[in-house]
Amino acid sequence: MNRLTDAIKHLIIINVILFIAPQLLQLDFTNILALHFPKNQHFGFWQYITHMFMHASFPHILFNMYGLWAFGTPLEQMWGKKKFLFFYFSAGIGAGLIYTLVNYYQFNSIYEQLVNFGLSSTQIQNILDIGSYNDPRILLSTEKMIKFYGLYHTPAVGASGAVYGILVAFGLYFKDAKLMLIFFPVPIAAKYFIPIMILGDLFFGMTKYSVGSVAHFAHIGGALIGFIIAWYWKQNQFKTN
Repeated sequence: MNRLTDAIKHLIIINVILFIAPQLLQLDFTNILALHFPKNQHFGFWQYITHMFMHASFPHILFNMYGLWAFGTPLEQMWGKKKFLFFYFSAGIGAGLIYTLVNYYQFNSIYEQLVNFGLSSTQIQNILDIGSYNDPRILLSTEKMIKFYGLYHTPAVGASGAVYGILVAFGLYFKDAKLMLIFFPVPIAAKYFIPIMILGDLFFGMTKYSVGSVAHFAHIGGALIGFIIAWYWKQNQFKTN
């Protein structure tokens, strides 16, 4: 499990380069590579892949790359390089698509309320462009309007969706392996540990208790796609290289 397999080695190298290079060159690739909301001017379909190689901070990339190595290594050894890469990108792209669908639903829900208040599409777009409004017709809370603005402007970055897919696959194949969190150092079998993590993301994604700008539904999306693929492969003994 400790050996650095080929696919994981190259994925880590690319992630590290794209994390360090912009800082050394003093360039910002966020508008090009991060995953933007579809109606945002910076959105591009390629971002469903490129956002997986962008990270917001050192802890962000550290934990994702550790998860990729720790849980992905036995999977690549079992599946082979090509199958592992197919799985990794499928989970990551699926995570981005599900994240977009959830955001699109939430955005359109607020957008329709603004239309019902009598605002035109031009007026709504102006609110999104300048980030402020002074219209007595808008009866929504400030919190909801901030969320509306954030859905439109905040891009998603990170390999977390793909890593969650890997976590689920690891749990399916190595269900009795003991895992634990740094802040909760009690070993728990993967078959219990991983569902608890996913349920936590579902809870924080559907409530107001989320801390920071964590893309919980991207995690859930990656876990869902990862589960479907890994379950199918396991049922059909899809282990060829």
